[in-house]
Formats: sequence, structure tokens, C-alpha cells
Amino acid sequence: MWAALAGTFTVAVTVLTITVWAGFALLGVHGFQHEKRLSSSTFFDLVKLAFAVVAGIAGVVALVISYRKQRLTEEADLREATKLHTDRFTAATAQLGSASPAVQLAGVHALAGLADDAPTRALRQTCIDVLCTYLHLPYDPDPAPDGLPADADPGLVKEHAAACHTYRSLREVRHTVIRVITIHLRDGTEVSWQGHDLDFTGVAFDGGDFTGAVFTDNPAKNLHGRVSFQDTTFTGGVVNFGGAKFTGGEVDFRRTKFTGGEVDFRRTKFTGGEVDFENAKFTGGRVDFGNANFISGKVNFGNADFTSGKVYFRGAKFTGGRVDFGNANFTSGKVNFRNADFTSGKVNFGGAEFTGVWVDFGCAKFTGGRVNFRGAKFTGGRVTFGAAKFAGGKVYFGGAKFAGSRVDFRRAYFITGEVHFGHAQGDVAPLGLMGIGSVVRGAPATWTLQPSTPPSQTRPDTAAQ
Repeated sequence: MWAALAGTFTVAVTVLTITVWAGFALLGVHGFQHEKRLSSSTFFDLVKLAFAVVAGIAGVVALVISYRKQRLTEEADLREATKLHTDRFTAATAQLGSASPAVQLAGVHALAGLADDAPTRALRQTCIDVLCTYLHLPYDPDPAPDGLPADADPGLVKEHAAACHTYRSLREVRHTVIRVITIHLRDGTEVSWQGHDLDFTGVAFDGGDFTGAVFTDNPAKNLHGRVSFQDTTFTGGVVNFGGAKFTGGEVDFRRTKFTGGEVDFRRTKFTGGEVDFENAKFTGGRVDFGNANFISGKVNFGNADFTSGKVYFRGAKFTGGRVDFGNANFTSGKVNFRNADFTSGKVNFGGAEFTGVWVDFGCAKFTGGRVNFRGAKFTGGRVTFGAAKFAGGKVYFGGAKFAGSRVDFRRAYFITGEVHFGHAQGDVAPLGLMGIGSVVRGAPATWTLQPSTPPSQTRPDTAAQ
């Protein structure tokens, strides 16, 4: 404290000296007039100046002392708040670790309230981490979703009833954790958790509600949240992201397994953010991006494996966004882009392999957008562009291999778009290229172009129906 006062006094004297000399310079004063006798007016001026200097220095000292006291008070208050927070945290975590689901539910809400009251961002993040960690605990699936046979042993029936009760109780606690987190991620909530890290790595999901949540990374507001669903498993139920917003930042679904249930991204808005499904496995269930809006955002399905799963982008809008299926493997199931709107957006299937899946671009609109199938292999299944409208859009099949799959452009409507087949291989040409020959580029000479419905029969207004 004394060092601070000494420093303050030195700065005050220095500033006073500089101010006086600057005043002399402005007034053109080059020296003092020496007088043998001091007049009364001059004496009183000196006295007033001395009092002013002393008062100024005293004021500065008082401000320093007051500021120092305030700092000490704030630090003491923070220590007291942190101590109180720690005591409440210990009690809440003890509740969450209880064997009783009812006590666990109380612990969930206690931790949420503690996070809202946390004196620092770091302490709030700790509470959120504990809630996420609870979801990492071992979680057994439904013991017998189809029930037991009517003639089952009474003892087995009793055990099954107890197992079902335990399962449903734990499921309720887990879904409450997800619901509490979601409430704090929505716009308009009293205390927002937007911009905090959410780690769901390795969690088993059999349902959950993230509707309306906002996942944001906004450096201007000091929000740098990262959301990880890496290595998670979706085994059933519905995990709903409907109406959620991904604004910057990243949501990580890498190596996630979809073995059942549904993940709903309908009406979701991606603005600059990224959702990463790289190396994910779709062996069942459904992922729905219907009517989602991609504005410079990105969804990555690179190296994903689709085995009987379904992915829907029906009615989605791509405005500068990108969906990447590069090197993905489609052995069955369906990817649906019907009525999607590509305006400068991009969809990449480069290097993908189609051995038994239907990729449907029916009635889609390409206005400056781009679809890339470079190096893709079509050995089964089909890719259809029925009634799609191309007005400046481009589709690339450069280096693709056609052997057994059906790629169909019948009833597609082209205005200024192009389809490129440079270095494509295969004995059977995609259907419907004859009627759009003016926009086909690089088709192999061995291909026999199949007829297409004339553009006059596929007007833009009917193509969208």
C-alpha cells in the first residue's frame, strides 16, 4: 500500500511540474521577476496555491486508499462466495452420487442452481462438467423392451420388473440432466450457459431434448464453447436438436454410432459452425436435417459408413454451406435431398462408394450450387435427380466408375447448369442425358445417351411439386 502511495505522489508531482512548464511555454515566460519585498496579494496567491497542491495530493491519496479498500473488500467477498460455493458444491455432488434416483434428481437441480449462482465462469464450468460427467457413468439398456413371455417363471418376472424400474429411474435422471442443460442454452433464459464447453464424449443416448439450444463460439462476447458427442452411441429413442442454432464453434460427432432411434436436426440453423460426423456409423435409425438452413456452415460425413441407416436433407437450404460425404460408404439405406435448395452451397461425395443405397435429389434446386461425385464408385443402388432444376449449378462425376448402379437425370430441368463426366468409366451411361446433351461435358464416347423428358414437359413450377 505504501509503495502505491509513493508511486501516486511521484506521478502527481511529475504531472504538476510538466503542467507548470507547459503553461510557461504557452505564455512565453522565460524567467521570473525578482522582487525584494513580497506583496500581500502575491503572498495570498502562494498560500492558495499551496493549499490547492496539498488538497490535490490528499485527494489522490484518499482515492488510492479507497480503491485499495474496495479491492480488498471484493477479494474478501469473492473468497467468502467461493467458500460458500464449495460447501454447496460438496452437498450437491453428494446428492448426485446417491443410490436413490430421487436424491439424484435433487442433486441435478442443485448443481444447476449452483452453476447459475457461481461467482466465476470457471466455477460455473465445473458444475456443468459434473452434470456432463454423470452421463458418462455406465448405463445399461432397456432390460427387455419386448417384455417377457406369458409363461415366464415368476421369479424371473419379479427380477425383470425390478430391472425395468431401475432402468426407467436412471433414464429419468439422465434425461433431466439433458433437459436442464438445454434450458440454459436457449435464448432468453435468465442465466445463460451458452459458450461453455459441453463434453458428452462416449455417452450412450437413448433419447434427449436439445430443441432450441444455441451452440455458439463468439469471440466478441468471449464465448468459446465446444460441444463433443465424439464416440457416443445412439441406441434408441429420439435425440432432438430441432430448431437449434450452431453459430460458429464445432459440434463433434466423430466415430459416433447410430444403431437405432432418431436424431432430429430439422429446422436447425448452421451459421459458420461445423457439425462433424467423420467416421460415424449408421447401422440403423435415422438422422433428419429436414428444412435445416446452412449459411456458410459445414456438416462433415467424411468416411462415414451407412448400413441401413437413413439421412434426410429434405427441404434443406444451402447458402454457402457445405455437406461433405467424401469417401463415405453407402451399402444400404437412403440419403434424401428432395426439395433441397443449393445456392452457392456444395455437397461433396468425392471418393464415396455406393453399393446399395438410394441418394435422391428429386425436385432439388441448384442455383450456383455444386455437387461433386469425383472418383465415386457406383456398383449398386441409385442416384436420382428426377425433376431437379439446374440454373447455374454444376454436377461433377469426373473419374467416377459406373458399374451396376443407376444414375438418373430423367425429367431434370436444365437452364444454364452443367454435368461433367471427364474421365468417367463404365459401360452404362446415366439415364436421361440425351435431352440435356447441351449441358453434358466430357461424357465417354462409348456411352449411348438415353432419352430424357423434354424440358417443356418439366416446367420449373411442376418440378417443385
